[in-house]
Amino acid sequence: MRRLRILLLSNYESGHQPLRVAWPLAFLEQAGFSVRALDLSLTELSHDAVRVADLVGLAVPMHTALRLGVAAAEEVRRVNSGAHICFFGLYAWLNAAYLLNGSDGQPLADSVMAGEFEAGLVKLAERLADQKPVDGLPGVRTRAAEQGPLRERLQFPLPKRSSLPDLSRYAHLVENGSNRVAGYVEATRGCLHTCRHCPVVPVYQGRFFVVSPETVMADIDQQVEAGARHITFGDPDFLNGPGHALRLARMLHARHPNVTFDFTTKVEHLLERAELLPELRALGAAFVVSAFESTSDLVLQKLRKGHSAADLDRALTILETADLPVRSTWVPFTPWMTLSDYQAMLDWMEDRGLLAQIAPVQLSIRLLVPPGSALLTVNGSNGWAGPLDAPNFGHHWVHPDPRMDRLQKTVADLAERYADDNTLAMTAIYEAAHNLTEKARPRRRIEVPDFQGPRLTEDWFC
Repeated sequence: MRRLRILLLSNYESGHQPLRVAWPLAFLEQAGFSVRALDLSLTELSHDAVRVADLVGLAVPMHTALRLGVAAAEEVRRVNSGAHICFFGLYAWLNAAYLLNGSDGQPLADSVMAGEFEAGLVKLAERLADQKPVDGLPGVRTRAAEQGPLRERLQFPLPKRSSLPDLSRYAHLVENGSNRVAGYVEATRGCLHTCRHCPVVPVYQGRFFVVSPETVMADIDQQVEAGARHITFGDPDFLNGPGHALRLARMLHARHPNVTFDFTTKVEHLLERAELLPELRALGAAFVVSAFESTSDLVLQKLRKGHSAADLDRALTILETADLPVRSTWVPFTPWMTLSDYQAMLDWMEDRGLLAQIAPVQLSIRLLVPPGSALLTVNGSNGWAGPLDAPNFGHHWVHPDPRMDRLQKTVADLAERYADDNTLAMTAIYEAAHNLTEKARPRRRIEVPDFQGPRLTEDWFC
């Protein structure tokens, strides 16, 4: 083993066992390094582990993970000021300037990387082990050297999961009163599409890379052996490569016929690849996650989603024909969404029986505008986008209608207050939104049954 003590930290991966640590573990061990990993969503940060670490890597694939990761990095600095701290993941790259420079002259990170970062992490460890400078390494951004993210296909080894907390401690599938352990894999990295609000886009710029089916299946096998009876394909869009997706679904069903799965895909893929959905359902698809985002065509256009509000109804019809439930995700609070738009969105959901299939927190999501976001290139953005609030990882913005900012806070509070009662939460949100109308409207009684259909126990996506 090479003489470099490495500690990898995961902070949050949507309630799943952290693949963004399991894969770096495998790459680093394959290169001859001894590595320890901690999932801080389930385990306290070990000061003993920090004190002896030469390299501390923090996985921050999402906004929540970055917030928690910054706190962890500050603690690492207090305990071991000599450790090299590396942030890796989508949100590390978006916020690299702040992480590398800090707001008070105290940098949080010594290096930052994203994209197919595992190869860069190995090179970084090798340089540190040889006590050589790390500035200038491809894909490794430092204060002295600005590099681009790594965008080339890697040969992925089997993720190393044995040292992580037991799979049973993570997300479960809830369906028909049963509760099944859920595993997590990724069959592709990156995305073909360029939605303006997506954090994948600034890093991958419309590219995606396929992970070999053999590696994905071997990872599924080890998680099934560990107790998984459901698998989440966590790709940004599983149907970017439809042939690859279908091959994996067939392999999964042939090898583990009683294991179900879910996947994420765009609305436009539901329309364009509708013929695949009945077979995916027959092969064990329990549900699909799709970013509906809004029922306002203006908002969808600003976000460059590639679908219209009318397409949502077409997608629902296709999914109903395939008997494939959908867990839609939403970004209802944007600078372009009016109060009447929000009210119309709730009416649209209720008319289609979707209020019982949407987590209340989804109705509170406020648009994030991270540094470098393509949203800042939209015509008129200087009219709503405020200055960068680097410590909070985004540009501040205020809705032109103050009622919308107040409503967002109210909806967030209601979603948290009634987190265990979907009926109360949805009813309260519906009434809060419609009560803001200046002109009285007839009271509309809504029926919101409790959660219906299959879902994971973790409903957070960012």
